[in-house]
Amino acid sequence: MNFQPLRRVVTGHDSNGKAVVTNDAQFEPKPGGNGAAAFTLLWTTLGIPVDNDDLEDGRERSVGLSLPGGTVLRVVDLLPGKRSAMHRTNTLDYGIVMSGTIDLELDDGAVTRLEAGSVVVQRGTIHAWVNPTKDTIARVAFVLIDANAVTSFGAALPEILPGNSQTRA
Repeated sequence: MNFQPLRRVVTGHDSNGKAVVTNDAQFEPKPGGNGAAAFTLLWTTLGIPVDNDDLEDGRERSVGLSLPGGTVLRVVDLLPGKRSAMHRTNTLDYGIVMSGTIDLELDDGAVTRLEAGSVVVQRGTIHAWVNPTKDTIARVAFVLIDANAVTSFGAALPEILPGNSQTRA
């Protein structure tokens, strides 16, 4: 499949405090997710509130699926007919469908179809992403914000990461 590069424009300030574009670059999606998708990490932050004086390029930070104590902006291109693994992260996620169609499948089998222009607010549930089409890549921008683990009956539910590995509660 041919993945379209993503353009990222970053703003900041010059030495006089004037707003300027500090970076304007394109990034190629990198295959991952057992061949089901390609990922483009665009930005991360450490801590909330965010330090807008931090001069580090947020794309250059070492990050996993999420970033404890911070945020992650990543675009996912899910291939036609493919699905992600079921997973749960200790994050609040905003998913914005940029193009294509994608299904949100919950652990009880419930499926919600999302099309270009749809937004999902994902709140620590076990879920998978499925591209139900036969010929169209689904492109979704995800913003993951570190969050406390969701609780059930007073107990923290664990993260479930792809590959059945579990991390922090």
